[in-house]
Amino acid sequence: MISSSNSFHIIHTCPETKARAGELLTPHATVPTPVFMPVGSQGAVKTLTPQEVNSLGINMVLANTYHLYLRPGIGVIEKLGGLHNFMGWDGAILTDSGGYQVFSLAPLRKVNDEGVTFRSHIDGSQHNFTPELAIRYQESLGADIIMALDECPAHDDSPDRVKKAMERTHRWAERCLKTQKRHGQALYAIVQGGVFPELRRQSAEYLTSLDFPGYAIGGLSIGEPKKITLAMIDETVAFLPEAKPRYLMGVGSPEDIVEAVARGCDIFDSALPTRVARNGALFTWQGRKNITNAAYTDMEQPIVAGCSCYTCRNFSAAYLNHLFNAGELLAYRLATIHNLSFITELMVKIRSAISDGAFHAFKKDFLAGYKPTDEPTRLSQKRKWLEKRSLNQAD
Repeated sequence: MISSSNSFHIIHTCPETKARAGELLTPHATVPTPVFMPVGSQGAVKTLTPQEVNSLGINMVLANTYHLYLRPGIGVIEKLGGLHNFMGWDGAILTDSGGYQVFSLAPLRKVNDEGVTFRSHIDGSQHNFTPELAIRYQESLGADIIMALDECPAHDDSPDRVKKAMERTHRWAERCLKTQKRHGQALYAIVQGGVFPELRRQSAEYLTSLDFPGYAIGGLSIGEPKKITLAMIDETVAFLPEAKPRYLMGVGSPEDIVEAVARGCDIFDSALPTRVARNGALFTWQGRKNITNAAYTDMEQPIVAGCSCYTCRNFSAAYLNHLFNAGELLAYRLATIHNLSFITELMVKIRSAISDGAFHAFKKDFLAGYKPTDEPTRLSQKRKWLEKRSLNQAD
């Protein structure tokens, strides 16, 4: 154990952009930033052991209060020594409050100022989340960083609807702050405001007036065009304090991470790297490659030449192509190892570039060589995933 409390300090900044490199000190790890957290919603990063995750250079993961509340239950985890002990992870953990998962259950929930009543996506049983319960559950889990309960509106909701959700998020944030009692946990507030600059400003200004130890940017990357996402990041960061960590929720595409770092974001999470890995999409420095394509049937080189991950050091692209086409479970593990290794290496390169005063050039070179998924395809894939998630809550 490193510390009994959380703190954050900036070590280097980029003069041409808003990028900064720093350290996030938590009770279980000192985390260099910018950092990407793999998603382990149910207490596990899919297909990998905690030791494998750590061996990739990762020392901070995300878990989800909604999923763990439903199964195995908060009480079970607390009885077994808290979430770190339960999942065999000695690094840092950030727990989402479950707000996004609850609000994605549109047909199964009702919301009012008191909280949210919802039906489980597993068995239809009825449950209730309030800001106070969200904090108590996360305190029982024992995560290093916990999140305030918020209301996340749809990206295409009306200004009135988004404003009401934002104002409710503010009231809930106050209640979360008053409820928190456990020492050593950092409680972050979540800025909302949809795709409306003025609401983003109002939300950031209001929440920063409450002096939380960190701030998340929520309600983005949920179906809106990428140029709007980036514009709203700019609008929000402009009103967040320099000395506190900024957590951009739900962003995991390499090009989006680079763009968001340039705009001053420090912490990222997304199920995307592990999810696309299980579907055969592997990250390369030129963009995603579909390993199931016939072009890889007899390719004796690894998918990324010179990649130091276990997968690329030991197996050819042809072998991965075979595993996926044969339906072998090992395919998912090897692809996940590669994608998380790639993202981890990207974060190392980003931090080094900031420290060396070369981030602006790094960003330009990276984006020139990396071909992202085209916008119509990306939005279509996002919609399908969100629809699937609303039905079964899979990450």
